[in-house]
Amino acid sequence: MEGILIKELIISKKLSRAIAVVTFIILTSLGGFVRIPLPFTPVPITLQTFFVLLGAACLGGSLGSLSQLGYLILGIFGLPIFSGAGSGLLYLCGPTGGYLFGFVLASLFVGRFIRYARGSLILTLTVLFAGNLLLLGCGVIWLSLILAQPLSKMLLIGFIPFLPGDFLKALSASVIYLRLKTRIKEIL
Repeated sequence: MEGILIKELIISKKLSRAIAVVTFIILTSLGGFVRIPLPFTPVPITLQTFFVLLGAACLGGSLGSLSQLGYLILGIFGLPIFSGAGSGLLYLCGPTGGYLFGFVLASLFVGRFIRYARGSLILTLTVLFAGNLLLLGCGVIWLSLILAQPLSKMLLIGFIPFLPGDFLKALSASVIYLRLKTRIKEIL
């Protein structure tokens, strides 16, 4: 009788996957509302990268990047879900556009390489933080292009200040992922 009470019914893997993708679209959107502006950069600190990394680890490359593409598409079509309740195609031309496209690339990267971490916290953290560095790199390149400034200067305002916080986000996402990993495999 206990086994029946503990185990819920998973009706459809496809439905579970769709719900998971929508969940990470919502979480990434909500993460944009946790926003800390910095006086020396046009790029705020948000909680979005935490959800990008966790979603990619949990969902894998295809579904993780699909959740981020879904997030971008909903924002482009007018839902005020980008950081600071922004929306629209022009928002992507602003200073955070490169980071937003980096969400998709980071999801692909983490989803592809997370399997090589094999349950190790250090390796999981390495994969997630490397994905985060890829995301930050996309943002810095974009900043350099739209502000017509040297890449070295953009590293100082769009990359280096974010490293300590993003390391903590990657560490937190790694710990949560490792605790949920077995259950996620059952559901998805």
